[in-house]
Amino acid sequence: MKGADTGGSTELRLLAERAGRDLEDASALEILRWAADTFGEGFCVTSSMEDAVVVHLASRARPGVDVVFLDTGYHFPETMGTRDAVEAVMDVHVITLTPRRTVAEQDAEFGPQLHDRDPDRCCAMRKVQPLEEGLTAYDAWATGLRRDESETRANTPVVGWDEKRRKVKISPIARWTQADVDAYVAEHGVLTNPLLADGYASVGCAPCTRRVLPGEDARAGRWAGRSKTECGLHG
Repeated sequence: MKGADTGGSTELRLLAERAGRDLEDASALEILRWAADTFGEGFCVTSSMEDAVVVHLASRARPGVDVVFLDTGYHFPETMGTRDAVEAVMDVHVITLTPRRTVAEQDAEFGPQLHDRDPDRCCAMRKVQPLEEGLTAYDAWATGLRRDESETRANTPVVGWDEKRRKVKISPIARWTQADVDAYVAEHGVLTNPLLADGYASVGCAPCTRRVLPGEDARAGRWAGRSKTECGLHG
């Protein structure tokens, strides 16, 4: 099934809720194999290219899987390099989404550095809108969300229902800790963003991301000094 219409959304929601219960204790690979078997070409993985752990897992579950990446126009060079390396060495199909406006066009229309003045609006135009348009062809999408990353993600289901987009949302490593991620990276030689070794615990757009301080949670370096903790992709 690919790109189900609204009439099928109730069925998808019930499927997601049931799978969330049934797969709570399943391994990440088992969850992704379920997704691949259930949705086929209607399943994709989204990645910020902070690391390629979920991408690697998904490529094992479904070789050639679509990997959706948002090129906001504000990424660190290291992030773009990680995307290119993933595309070169993994059995996946990387799809790069871009906003409707270039950075220059956005600056001309809304003024420069909108990310400083109205980060919610900037994220909406450069992340949320492109993703919503890019996901229209799919019934289910996988993310790298983990419960231990922040309080706002503490209740993330391994399979849930994305009400806003009317999609099944899969978070196969929701139960993992950072130690689990590190162990998987070491065991499989998975690509990671070089910035993770340079004090960045979470990597987003360059203007809105800083290194974390000792004792801070992984998301503290995103929109530092603001109440904003999420870009809008995940609620």
